[in-house]
Amino acid sequence: MVEEQEISSSSSYEDPQENEDARKGQQGFMSDFLARLEHFTWANYTFPMSTGGLALLLSEQTQGFIFPGLQTIGKIVYIFDLVVFTLVTAAITYRFVKFPGTLKASITHPTEALFLGTSTLSLASIIAGIARYGIPSCGPWLVVVYRILFWIYFFITFALAVGQYSLLFTSPLLRIQDMTPAWDLPIFPFMLSGTVASSGAALQPPNEAVPMIIGGLTAQGLGMCISIMMYASYVRRMIQWGFPSPNSRPGMFIAVGPPSFTSLAIIGLANDFPQYYNYFGADSVTIQILRVLATFASIFIWSLSLWFFCISVIANLAIRKQLTFHLNWYAYVFPNVGFTITIIALGKNLKSQGAMAVGSAMTLLLVAMWIFVFIHHVKAIINREILFDGKDEDVYVNEKKHAHVKPNKSVSDIEKEA
Repeated sequence: MVEEQEISSSSSYEDPQENEDARKGQQGFMSDFLARLEHFTWANYTFPMSTGGLALLLSEQTQGFIFPGLQTIGKIVYIFDLVVFTLVTAAITYRFVKFPGTLKASITHPTEALFLGTSTLSLASIIAGIARYGIPSCGPWLVVVYRILFWIYFFITFALAVGQYSLLFTSPLLRIQDMTPAWDLPIFPFMLSGTVASSGAALQPPNEAVPMIIGGLTAQGLGMCISIMMYASYVRRMIQWGFPSPNSRPGMFIAVGPPSFTSLAIIGLANDFPQYYNYFGADSVTIQILRVLATFASIFIWSLSLWFFCISVIANLAIRKQLTFHLNWYAYVFPNVGFTITIIALGKNLKSQGAMAVGSAMTLLLVAMWIFVFIHHVKAIINREILFDGKDEDVYVNEKKHAHVKPNKSVSDIEKEA
């Protein structure tokens, strides 16, 4: 009995010290993590951006084949996306407040500034998700909110696109040899105004739906035109210097996005055109013509995304063993969400069971890819592969200095080899 009392007193004597050590360890971990947030770049928004895209893909309204519980799964992913977006916004706000000067540096840096658009792209997924998950559950008041959010998003993203390209074009650090599809990201959010419009225009009153459709088509058209100009520089850069460096190659899938989302928006906007105005004659005839034209135009444009998808797959498979995690891995998901939804939408318009089945198979692959990337994301944070000095997008990457760059040969050297 005496021995038991001694053991008890001994353990009670040691507990406060152990608790103190544990508390200090937790404080040390937290302070270390908060210090690492100095490198919490705009590229972290690729996480909620891809998660929101996945939520849209899993909607019953999107899929060609559905099963009981699919909409619930989509809602869970959408709610998770809202949580992730909030946490990312809180973290990057802490960075800008705690480390003065990082905000200005982030929007002028030749690499990190390109990812500024991912923050508003994340908002595009959230707003479009309102039409899929919010309005059916909350009622007509959210229809008005959706319309207001659309126009706010439309004007803000246009201003950001103009301002950001003005900064990037005048930056001496922006060079053609460093060109990747990430150069398209500043216009991407404005372009997705078309996708946001196509998601919610059908729910609006006719007199509000038509301006939203016209605005969405304008944004989608401008975004696609600028993307084509960027593609010209991108292809020229690959002809002269080859594919981007290994760790930049996941970002090659960004090029899949513009034609995919443009095709998707054209189909959606044509389907949403209301029978109301009779501008071009009987609306029933007008809508039928619009849908036929939209379907064939979408196939025409979507073919470009298929080509970029295949090129990106080959380029990434070639260096698969050399890849280390970077946040651009989420480009494996988001652009291909648009690619997949377009396949499903074309399958519905053409009543093709095969196309819709391909879309369903790609949906499963994208879910698996998102899980794969998310697991590596968590591991990279734990192992200090990101959120660490010299490991993030706030470090300049010279695309001419890597093992896979094409050798710069003179005309005489080529003639000798020939």
